[in-house]
Amino acid sequence: MAGALIDNLQYANWSEKIFRQMRQGGVDAVHVTIAYHESFREMVLNLEGWNRWFEQFPGLIFKGTTAADVRLAQETGRTAVFFGFQNPSPIEDDIGLIEICHQLGVRFMQLTYNNQSLLATGCYEAEDTGLTRFGKQAVEEMNRVGLVVDMSHSAERSTREAIDHSARPIAITHANPAWWHPALRNKSDEVLRALTGRGGMLGFSVYPHHLKGGSACTLESFCEMIAEAAARYGAEHLGIGTDLCQDQPDSVVEWMRVGRWSKVIDYGEGSKDNAGFPPMPDWFQGNRDFGNIRNGLADVGFSGSEVDGIMGENWLRFYETSFGPVT
Repeated sequence: MAGALIDNLQYANWSEKIFRQMRQGGVDAVHVTIAYHESFREMVLNLEGWNRWFEQFPGLIFKGTTAADVRLAQETGRTAVFFGFQNPSPIEDDIGLIEICHQLGVRFMQLTYNNQSLLATGCYEAEDTGLTRFGKQAVEEMNRVGLVVDMSHSAERSTREAIDHSARPIAITHANPAWWHPALRNKSDEVLRALTGRGGMLGFSVYPHHLKGGSACTLESFCEMIAEAAARYGAEHLGIGTDLCQDQPDSVVEWMRVGRWSKVIDYGEGSKDNAGFPPMPDWFQGNRDFGNIRNGLADVGFSGSEVDGIMGENWLRFYETSFGPVT
């Protein structure tokens, strides 16, 4: 069987058009965000929406909860959809909801979005106090049930403490190295060495604010960055997490950054020029363009097996050991 193609983060404005484009692009599995700032009940409403899509488009998509579902997707020509949170708001202040969310099919949870949460510090805060008492206990409970700790939007100390406190490898599902492009959301070499040294995974983002050169970033630059990351951390710890927000209106960026906590717009990355969604690079406009990344990786010298790993097999291996209780 050919290598699996997995995109480990999207927040598209989902539709039949996008589901069909995933099939056209050969996307076997996708991790989708079902909560940014939602409460538990609001998150459940989002699950209801996905259930309707699964009912309406059974030939295109189905709910994924285990690594075996990725292979099932390959065998049946569909896309397995895995759920995740970009903020711990759906667990509110109740540690018992971690297991409930896992039972509902959620497989990833960020300990923070850009702000301080009850668990840890987000990357936009001036002071990073690390994991809170609740945060440490939440990590332990996530480890117990098989809910992956994701630190994509978390600040430096908090990320390091999550890596160190977690008994299982964690993920940074959608970010790039800060040595390539020093965005607030990108991760330091120290963090990435700690992450991968403990068996964790990094998913490379193609969201323009995370790219060197922004929307004008070239495929060659992106793939050369991945090659350098492989030299530093090992290709087996690398994957793709595009952070694709296809067809979303600009108002969704405001919701992502502002939620309900502020009356003013947080532009992010320090500029009003970033108020809306930036144009995607010409080599990645959507789910039909993963072949460009695959070809770009081959062009910078990766072997066929390394390309297969980065395009999805590494994530699949991570899924196999991360989505259930420790055995």
